Amino acid sequence: MNLSEEYASRIDTVREQNIRLSGEAPKDDPWGGELARLFRFDPHRTLDPNLTITASYLRPTDVFIDVGGGAGRVSLPMSLRCNRVINVDASQGMAAEFESSALEAGISNACVRLSNWLDADGIKGDVVFTSDVTYFIKEIGPFISKLNAAAERTVIITLWSVPPPNRRSMLYRLVYGEEQAVAPGHRELLTVLWQMGILPDVRVLPEPPWWDREIPTTRTAAMDMALGSRWINPEDRPRAGGLIEGNFDELFEENSTGFHPLWLADARELLVTWEPLK
Repeated sequence: MNLSEEYASRIDTVREQNIRLSGEAPKDDPWGGELARLFRFDPHRTLDPNLTITASYLRPTDVFIDVGGGAGRVSLPMSLRCNRVINVDASQGMAAEFESSALEAGISNACVRLSNWLDADGIKGDVVFTSDVTYFIKEIGPFISKLNAAAERTVIITLWSVPPPNRRSMLYRLVYGEEQAVAPGHRELLTVLWQMGILPDVRVLPEPPWWDREIPTTRTAAMDMALGSRWINPEDRPRAGGLIEGNFDELFEENSTGFHPLWLADARELLVTWEPLK
């Protein structure tokens, strides 16, 4: 088994566990609806330090391709700093949020291509970017090859040192009584890149995950944080709530600033870049 096959095997293992414990994910648009709205941000906001570093790779004349760009969390702010943005995303819900956000912000140089990346034809850009996507890509070799072929100057991949689905592994073990299967992360990605003859630069970015920087200030808010997202099967939520409540003091540390989650694995964002091989 080569490294790409090992990568795919990890994704199969994660999927098989998810199906066994939580059932099949929605097939129509698993990233749509309320989830898509959670990824919508003001394009005119002040960039955080991580996004500021990403933006430093752009030139005013660039075409920026965002693969799996969702509602435009990254690409719409980048559209204010380059010539044109193309978001390639297969989710209708994410695409709708992207278009609505761009219209509301008065952005006219950004468009969305509703497509899976491997099925998208004729897309080229100066900078080709993808964030938090590679954990879910089974055909990682063809995916990377297409990123490389589409880029004129730079390929950028950002991902977290702990894949976001696995940051709750301590809670997962408590609720489901088994270890959570680990999605392929930066170690697996880098070895695949090396096997493909790509020697990227890797930079550790300064900011923690943008989605959980707030510390809950009440016990109720702490419980909501632990039970949040979609990691628990709806019918398991009452049982999970009882388990988390019964183990609350082992899961949270209370101090003057609130209830700090001991179960939430620390993670740093990694910026992986290379000049495309032609």
